[in-house]
Amino acid sequence: MRPLRAPRDPDHEGAIASAPYRRSRRIHRSRSHPRPRILQLLATGGNGGAQESYTGILLRLDRSAYEVRALSLSRGSAVQRLRRLGLEVEVIDQADDEAAVRELGAYLRREEIDLLHAHMFRAEVIGARAALAAGTPVVMATVHSSRVRSPMDVATLAALTPVMDRLIVPSRSIEAKVRAEGRGGASFSVVPNGVDLARFDQPLAACALRHQFGIPHRAPLLGVVARLEPEKGHRYLIDAMPAILRGAPEAWLVIVGEGSLDGELREQTAALPRPARDRIVFTGRREDVAAITGDIDVAVLPSLREAQGISILEAMARRRPVVASAVGGIPEVLTDGLDGLLVPPADPAALAEACIRLACSTALRRQLGEAGRATVEARFSLDAMVRRYEAIYDEELARAGALPRPRPRAERATARPIGRATLEVPPL
Repeated sequence: MRPLRAPRDPDHEGAIASAPYRRSRRIHRSRSHPRPRILQLLATGGNGGAQESYTGILLRLDRSAYEVRALSLSRGSAVQRLRRLGLEVEVIDQADDEAAVRELGAYLRREEIDLLHAHMFRAEVIGARAALAAGTPVVMATVHSSRVRSPMDVATLAALTPVMDRLIVPSRSIEAKVRAEGRGGASFSVVPNGVDLARFDQPLAACALRHQFGIPHRAPLLGVVARLEPEKGHRYLIDAMPAILRGAPEAWLVIVGEGSLDGELREQTAALPRPARDRIVFTGRREDVAAITGDIDVAVLPSLREAQGISILEAMARRRPVVASAVGGIPEVLTDGLDGLLVPPADPAALAEACIRLACSTALRRQLGEAGRATVEARFSLDAMVRRYEAIYDEELARAGALPRPRPRAERATARPIGRATLEVPPL
């Protein structure tokens, strides 16, 4: 009797090597629809920067130029929010990757999808394999995360890269990381994340945060909006709080978000001496993040790694000064001393110094806040992001023969959705 063998991981590299794949022969299979069909594939329906970018793309893509579909590989608050915004989102809720590939492949064939755009790791893996099986003309992905992946995951992505027509990254820093992971043969484009400026031009919504937690109206309020995960560096900001209060005795810190470190960070705070431990507020998940961003005086992002940092773009759009770690794509957004303050990662003393400078100077806060808004307007608007994506879509669709006679961009301006719903429905 032969010994039982341990189950093997899917042979992605072997599947690609044996597939009848020819990039030059992937062509549009049907003329049954006049506009190219684009599927936006999301890996997980939770909250985060990737989901915000995904939402913005769905809201602003030119529906006169494309038929746009949305599909998530799990349920979650992001899917709920999109549906509240009036967008139709389908879900393939299969925990087993092989079943998900089969179901997605059938969907791609049935719906005659011309371009698959995957967002996040699992969407890349499932999407590339399904698109290869379905013969989808164009396959591309956005790498949203700066996460350090396991050798097995890195190998999987590297093996699937030949299937991709284009890899999109939000910063040059992430491009360098992805290339170093064995994906250097891909065609790359840098498309910075963008924020909906119209959302931040609206009058500030009433925010009960200060009243709820007993924060004095005139107290300088520092705020960090980020998942409570190790890479976000919250613990270094908490460590900095006693020093911050020595330089800015009236300051408070609000920590907005949820995650695996919630209990640990609360314990760390409770161990601080007074008054520091009494001046740190944990809000958990909030639906009024935009209002909170408008209520804080200084936005802080003490990350250890970051693809770009959508939360700091949102603070800049609201004319709030930013203190952030000089990691990943953040230095590609902020210029130290011009439109924000950059500090070394994992450095409580540097964090404290920068926070004190802003907490103690209304004029400096106003100066950096206005400069930050100007930076976002010039380089990081949602419309600019979506226009860049559309140009890439058109280039790849034309190459695949799936784009019949594209119209000039100027002719599309009046048909573009305005995305006002983003003003009305906050992240869950």
